[in-house]
Amino acid sequence: MNLEQIYKDCGAYLEGHFLLSSGKHSQFYLQSAKVLEDPKLAAKLCDELAKIIASYKIEFDSICSPALGGILAGYELARACSKRFIFTERVNKEMTLRRGFEVKKGEKFIICEDIITTGGSALESAKIIESLGGIVVGFAALANRGFCAVENLKSPRKDNAKLPENLPLFTLGNFEFEIYDETNCPLCKKGSKAIKPGSRGN
Repeated sequence: MNLEQIYKDCGAYLEGHFLLSSGKHSQFYLQSAKVLEDPKLAAKLCDELAKIIASYKIEFDSICSPALGGILAGYELARACSKRFIFTERVNKEMTLRRGFEVKKGEKFIICEDIITTGGSALESAKIIESLGGIVVGFAALANRGFCAVENLKSPRKDNAKLPENLPLFTLGNFEFEIYDETNCPLCKKGSKAIKPGSRGN
């Protein structure tokens, strides 16, 4: 499966000057919503991700995603795995579990995102699940931006990664873009202004 080509064919592989949800800047942005707007393609991708997870014999009961970006990927993965799905969301900039969703003591979760950069939002969701008595057994995403170690791709962990080292991350592919702090962003130095195209922007 050529994930990069799929993103390009869907108009989801954007080039410009972007402010990522991690606060970093990048010349490239992956707009997964453009990929997931096609239900058949979303199903195909998440069916493949489910097979990867199953091959590692990870036992879990439910899937949780951070809103907004992770919801479609998480729901489709839950369908493919025949598991329950819930999501966390930000209220006043703090990740919370609402809408009557509950976590049972000892319930095992995989946290699913569309894209993992440093893993900050996924980690916030994981902490909510654990605070309510759940157990996080792994993470999943359609793609990884190259910072977090990916179990099935055997890709290494980099310094900015926030996901716990003792839990696996499963993805369909790696996109290794250069990302920058605002203070040393070459695009900013050229006078360009970063735009925020994701779920917390437009």
